[in-house]
Amino acid sequence: MTMPTPHLIIAEARSWIGTPYRHQASLKGVGCDCLGLLRGVWRGVMGAEPELPPPYSPDWAEAGADTLVAAARKHLVEIEPMQFEPGDVLLFRWRDNLPAKHCAIATSADTMIHAHDAAAVAEVAFRPWWRRHLSHAFRFPDQT
Repeated sequence: MTMPTPHLIIAEARSWIGTPYRHQASLKGVGCDCLGLLRGVWRGVMGAEPELPPPYSPDWAEAGADTLVAAARKHLVEIEPMQFEPGDVLLFRWRDNLPAKHCAIATSADTMIHAHDAAAVAEVAFRPWWRRHLSHAFRFPDQT
């Protein structure tokens, strides 16, 4: 396993910018969803994925289980959400009583890269709306 640095993580995430949104996909330049982006960045900086996600529907998070958080806790290092740094993984929930449903990679204190339905992977401002919905933050393992 390599020692990913924030610089390498961000460079890999930026190399996905412009990849069209495709549910369940994880192919740079072809298509990905938010999890597919994170999976692709993992492969780019860590090597093989530790596990493949099972098939999931676009409304999977409404089923009640906090699957995304559980998977992140299994493979990443949890940190305080507002203590994130560039290169960290951000998880969002749309309402307090719902599971986390979206992920992104922080590129600075004020920007992040994510794949959003009906769009392409983009680096966007980390606006107050996103801050209000931030539920968890994680660091890649072995990152110093």
